[in-house]
Amino acid sequence: MIPPSAIPPADDIDRIMAVMEVAFDPAFGEAWNRRQVEDALLLGPCRMALIGADGAPPGEGQPAAGFALLRTMFDEEELLLFAVDPRWRRRGLGAALLGQVIAGARARGCTRMVLEMREGNSAEHLYIAFGFIPVGRRPKYYRSSTGQLLDAVTFACPLI
Repeated sequence: MIPPSAIPPADDIDRIMAVMEVAFDPAFGEAWNRRQVEDALLLGPCRMALIGADGAPPGEGQPAAGFALLRTMFDEEELLLFAVDPRWRRRGLGAALLGQVIAGARARGCTRMVLEMREGNSAEHLYIAFGFIPVGRRPKYYRSSTGQLLDAVTFACPLI
């Protein structure tokens, strides 16, 4: 995992963006652009995690099968973005990556992890399996490309 305030290698950003391009449905506009990812990793207490198709961090020249972008504030870790390339889904990589980021947050002394997602996001079952529970809702927060308004749901998971 890249620590906060470290400039991530360009090839790691390339790996994130390659997953980003295929993992997020463009109908909802949830994907970040490269500048947003770079700025988050440079300007704040953010970090990233990558997972390869074999469940380990990808080696040099190997693509990522998934990634997580996280931000720590005091004793709380926020999962900003989490994605697995659709070609590698349903193989346990999302669970492996989520387990790694939760373990890292615990090791840093975080007592809670939070995330916000669009209602109906297919990853909801994964988050619930790891102990996340809904704690808030932002009505009509997301707008699809067809104009449909969808709620954002905030989830939290105790880490102690």
